Amino acid sequence: MRRMIDGGPGGRGAQWAVRLAVLVAATAFAAGGAGAQELADFDYEDLSVRGLGFEAGYIWPTRVDPVETFGVRMDLGYLGPGLRILPRVGWWSSFLDDAEIQRLEGRVESLVDGATPPATPPVAIDLREIEWSALVLGLDAQFVWSIPFDLLSYAGLGVAAHVQNGSGPAIDGTFVEDLLDGTVAAINVHGGLEYPISDRIRIFGTARYEVMGDLRYTQIGAGLQFMFKGPAPGEERSR
Repeated sequence: MRRMIDGGPGGRGAQWAVRLAVLVAATAFAAGGAGAQELADFDYEDLSVRGLGFEAGYIWPTRVDPVETFGVRMDLGYLGPGLRILPRVGWWSSFLDDAEIQRLEGRVESLVDGATPPATPPVAIDLREIEWSALVLGLDAQFVWSIPFDLLSYAGLGVAAHVQNGSGPAIDGTFVEDLLDGTVAAINVHGGLEYPISDRIRIFGTARYEVMGDLRYTQIGAGLQFMFKGPAPGEERSR
């Protein structure tokens, strides 16, 4: 094992992404326990910007139609042996699915019926399409270890703030828009693989399962990372 790693993440595609993330995370934490470090070994002063990665992927959310997602991640290097820190920014924008639209229409109809005399025929609410988007500001902590063929494998946990915004012709300026707007905290488990094409360029793929309030989603993605510094010990290519 190389020095860097003393201790040693909607449909059928979504199911496999969840299994991959959980499997890789479980493997990483099992391996990480074998080389646990004292708290004194972890020093934030060792963190610095090593690289910048650009990612595109797909998410399968609850309450929302599946959609593409885009993001940027910053590689800050290692806080301790094998423990890498990456801030990230992501973006997605989709539409509420039919079941969620019907649920909201039912809530609005109940409020109208309760606040006014009974109407004949009953009030029917049509919210039409509602767009829902989120700016994701996150921070991931990953255990990284080397495997054959110059691959780096990683798994970890992350936290994020989702700045959400709902909009639509029928809800703009209403309490329904207020229900969909706001900032929500989230946690995730994720895992993936990374391959250094050269000392300065890497490709990577990630599977992630993110949970926030009553919305959760599976995400798979791939990206390209440009390194500003050379590889850390244990990240070097063998050929």
